[in-house]
Amino acid sequence: MTQTLSLRRPDDWHVHLRDGETMNAVLRYTTRQFARAIVMPNLKPPVTTAALARAYRERIIAALEPDAQFTPLMTAYLCDKTPADELRRGFEEGVFTAVKLYPAGATTHSEFGVTSTAKVGKALEAMQAIGMPLLIHGESTDPTVDVFDREAVFIETVLQPLLMEFPALKVVMEHITTEEAADFVSADTSGRLAATVTPQHLIFSRNALFTGGIRPHHYCLPVLKRERHRLALRRAATSGDPRFFLGTDSAPHQRVLKESSCGCAGIFNAPGALQSYLMVFDEEGALDRFEAFASVNGARFYGLRLNEGRITLQRHPSEVPEDIFLPGGGAIHPFLGGTFLPWTLVEQGAESS
Repeated sequence: MTQTLSLRRPDDWHVHLRDGETMNAVLRYTTRQFARAIVMPNLKPPVTTAALARAYRERIIAALEPDAQFTPLMTAYLCDKTPADELRRGFEEGVFTAVKLYPAGATTHSEFGVTSTAKVGKALEAMQAIGMPLLIHGESTDPTVDVFDREAVFIETVLQPLLMEFPALKVVMEHITTEEAADFVSADTSGRLAATVTPQHLIFSRNALFTGGIRPHHYCLPVLKRERHRLALRRAATSGDPRFFLGTDSAPHQRVLKESSCGCAGIFNAPGALQSYLMVFDEEGALDRFEAFASVNGARFYGLRLNEGRITLQRHPSEVPEDIFLPGGGAIHPFLGGTFLPWTLVEQGAESS
């Protein structure tokens, strides 16, 4: 049995760092594990321009711990009227790494999102021409569609037509949750379609939402699905297929908001993210494929260099903190908070020059 695992320092290809005191409290949990992260733009107000992205990046860098070696990769929040030139300029200047498409009303702070892909055609044409990836929250917002079917319906009614209309557009299906999504990505042969997978969707099915009562800290969007979907995601993530890679979708909300009538959608999994993923790969007998999922596949899809630094994990129990306290009061309850994970992050190597 493997006791120690060393791998290239990984990246998180989907994370919510928030802003202000919340960002200051949670940022270190991402930067201690990951060399880079795709930072989501759904702030209030959203990050819709290169100037806003540049300013947000500067706030993130200013909040880093003194010894942190971390690069935030910024995204643009796509709106119905986003100018194509703004995306092109931000990408060519190295401010934007990608564009995030939220269907309007699909998730947290998505009210400014896209109401119809027909309204963003010029933006997508420009992105296709310059190789700028589109990151999609893939859920139908049709109110007649069952919440557990929204991803599958989105693939059929929105994503398939979009991929046909823009045959060279690079697309990441963010935080996939269903067998249909895993199969759709696996069947693609174009090389321009990929997907991120979260730890919560690998570890829990929708039963976890109702075990012994309502469990608000297991509520996220897309919502947890049936057991067959969880097993399909585990097969895809641990298969070695380069189209699947790590994206935590770590999304902190204060405990008081999670445990209220709001029941905010989002799971803050950053404190034990890498150990959670590794636990899944260990259970599936796929430790030899973990480095590709965590450290290689995403970078290659985005056309970025692989990290030179290394990290080491040891088979030794590590406790996920029960709560993360904010300086101004309040607390955030992490995913699996108060429990022990079987692996511990014990060493981080420096980045090579």
